[in-house]
Amino acid sequence: MAVNWTKELTDQLDFHWNIHTRPKLEGLTDDEYLWEPVPDCWTVRPRKSDSEPGSGPFTIDFAFPEPTPPPVTTIAWRLNHVLVGVLGMRSASHFGGPAMTYDDYPYPGTAAEAMSLLDEYYARWVEGVKSLDDEALARSCGPAEGPYAEYPMATLVLHIHREMIHHCAEVLLLRDLYRSR
Repeated sequence: MAVNWTKELTDQLDFHWNIHTRPKLEGLTDDEYLWEPVPDCWTVRPRKSDSEPGSGPFTIDFAFPEPTPPPVTTIAWRLNHVLVGVLGMRSASHFGGPAMTYDDYPYPGTAAEAMSLLDEYYARWVEGVKSLDDEALARSCGPAEGPYAEYPMATLVLHIHREMIHHCAEVLLLRDLYRSR
């Protein structure tokens, strides 16, 4: 039996997104978005200087190398990581999305802005994956993926889907904790 890998890959993420994640993000408030469940969380904050990451009025907490143990992150931080590092930069590299990096991204300061962008970036990623045939899935990712340049595109798609499932589950857990605090 022939397997339509493009359909399998998009169905996997679409099911998770449409059934488990997106409906549970409806009504996300700014209070939830920015809620810090413990002291010293990493989050999205109003910009204090031009040396901070981002290009708009907000910045994101960040350090390289990451501290050990890494800080707890807010819903805002996690959603912006998904927007930039998971969906945005990969869509830019492979599917014609706008170029972006953590340093030049205009981080959204509200839940509504973040959710609007998340819907847009998710749609762009899924449409891009749907455009990949078996040959494109087998082709190497190319130089945009640095040390993973020689890996097949299917490996990148699986990685991005794993990241989406992982980080969205964290966001939903933080929503549960916020509601139950």
